[in-house]
Amino acid sequence: MQIKLWGVRGSLPSPMMPSEIEGRVRECITEFLRRGNKSPDQVDEFLRSLTPEKWGGYGGNTACIQVSTPKETVLIDGGSGLRRAGEALSDGPLGRGQGEAHLFFTHFHWDHLIGLPFFTPLFIPGNQIHFYAVQDDLEQAIRTLFKKPYFPVPFERLGAELFFHKLEPRTPRRLGTLSLTPYWLDHPDPCWGYKIQSENKTFSYCVDTECTRSSAADLGADLPLYQGVDLMVFDAQYTILDAAERVNWGHAAAAFGLDIAMREGIKRVYFVHHDPAASDARIAEAETQARDYYLSQVQTSKSTGRKLHEVEWSFAQEGALLKL
Repeated sequence: MQIKLWGVRGSLPSPMMPSEIEGRVRECITEFLRRGNKSPDQVDEFLRSLTPEKWGGYGGNTACIQVSTPKETVLIDGGSGLRRAGEALSDGPLGRGQGEAHLFFTHFHWDHLIGLPFFTPLFIPGNQIHFYAVQDDLEQAIRTLFKKPYFPVPFERLGAELFFHKLEPRTPRRLGTLSLTPYWLDHPDPCWGYKIQSENKTFSYCVDTECTRSSAADLGADLPLYQGVDLMVFDAQYTILDAAERVNWGHAAAAFGLDIAMREGIKRVYFVHHDPAASDARIAEAETQARDYYLSQVQTSKSTGRKLHEVEWSFAQEGALLKL
């Protein structure tokens, strides 16, 4: 199983301004020369030595991920990252009107739908596009996007053949070798994460969640979303302090996901849904705070003898390809 992160920002797209790009390039050139580098042959090694906030950044597109096996591909959420996903998929059968796409939705806030009108395979006759969600108003939400004055192309003129599928909570939906099970997340509007299994690999997608339920008892029927998981993508829009000031906003801090991962034995965690108001430097600062929290928890467990699972984790960059 492979997971491609096409969008890792939250709430709304947040591209860098030209002046910000110019400033970052200037800083990189200055640092390149300060280290005594002179040859173009040294550029690649130099860039690899830089952290995301110093060079490429974390990305500006909103939520969209692609989950693939050798036989199946599904997309989760239709944020602005879906546009690039559609361009990539159009190199295959979907670009020739001979393909099938499967799009699963957590919920219908704008940042998770905004890329759908720019998903090229929708406009190509011969394609079959399947939409999935737990919510009853799935078809209504999609139709609303393709209405004037919001978008010039009406729903009825989309070229592809469209299918809508209602998912049952906590009930697996099988697509070939993939099994996808929706679990309830803690968000002001109904929102469902997904546990995806293929053969002996398990991936959980947990965005958007405030994580107001964190103990095994509180999670109850939704606890399996975090159990037996090889890789989890989790909401970390805020620092702990930000989260305390934004109660009922529907987003978490990395520390909340780390607590669950350490308790449930999750192997790897990537944090996404970065705050659109946060600069790359601010996101890096939040990651440092999370690192301090994690190391303190590990140290405390060792000194007290309390069993704690150590986790491989990081804040995710747009475009990352995660392999299981």
